[in-house]
Amino acid sequence: MFWSFLSALIIGGLLGFIFQRSRFCLTGGFRDMYLLKNNRMFYALLIAISVQSIGVVSLMELGYITLPYKDFSLPTTIIGSLIFGMSIILASGCATGTWYHAGEGLISAWIALLMYMISAAAMRFGALSDFTKSMMQYGKIEENLAVLLNISIWWLIGILITITGFLVYRTLSKPTLKVASLPPKWTGIRHYLFEKRYHPFFAAVLIGLLAFAAWGVNALYGKSAGLGITGPSANIIRYTVTGDAKLINWGVFLVLGIMLGSYIAAKGSKEFKWRMPDLATCRNSVIGGLLMGIGASLAGGCTIGNGLTATAIMSAKGWISLFFIMLGVWIMTYFIHIRPTKQPQ
Repeated sequence: MFWSFLSALIIGGLLGFIFQRSRFCLTGGFRDMYLLKNNRMFYALLIAISVQSIGVVSLMELGYITLPYKDFSLPTTIIGSLIFGMSIILASGCATGTWYHAGEGLISAWIALLMYMISAAAMRFGALSDFTKSMMQYGKIEENLAVLLNISIWWLIGILITITGFLVYRTLSKPTLKVASLPPKWTGIRHYLFEKRYHPFFAAVLIGLLAFAAWGVNALYGKSAGLGITGPSANIIRYTVTGDAKLINWGVFLVLGIMLGSYIAAKGSKEFKWRMPDLATCRNSVIGGLLMGIGASLAGGCTIGNGLTATAIMSAKGWISLFFIMLGVWIMTYFIHIRPTKQPQ
């Protein structure tokens, strides 16, 4: 048990460190697709999915894991993903984003994180759990996309890799303007760890490898599971209330590791600072955090559980959820960032 939890803390810590140093934020990335017509972070996500997918499906083919497909509610996944997408714009970060931004000292992230954990716990274990279970019964369909399309999963992976490779090549082949920067303060490993900003595509490869490692480690302990954020976050609240030690599992140490890794990266780069938000930001963090837990619970996952992990095993739920999360982000981006600029002064 000790080594299992230690592996979760290490993988989570490395993820948090990479998220912080690369500013790998899917909320901002999806927003910028609509607001700035900048798709770079989305392409980075595709890289991470592709890397993870090759490894995980190879483990399945070798007989080390069984991919955890199960029928899912299509309408509930769509509704939950839309709610989640809109909420992460209000909260200024997704489920994972709030964990790593909290490690940087953002009070608004702590507020959103607490609200998200509370609402996720209520939806999964508390007063709203019956509602969640009933919603999950409507419009169930097969999750395995390869089965739905009656083709080999490797065809789907091949298509994903081909599209991703083309998009990455096209992006990297475009001429870029050199941006003036200050000379580095540090040299050697300290410079590369705490000063040099990681390119999102490089960060995506590392994230994909760590996501694959999560499957591998869980397989050693007889579990077929990858990265997940919402369930462990809800477990922390439930454990706090009940004291049931069985709730402290691999995922709990993963999310705690994300915060710890982000904190180490922020302290090492001198970017850690307790930052108090204004009242409007606090309000948005509360509302966004609460809706985030509701949306993720209905969708059966967040940007990591559905958008990174489920997509890698060619889950129909994962890809559908990812699309509607992005759509929710774009809808809320319009109302918060674009519509106010069109109103008469």
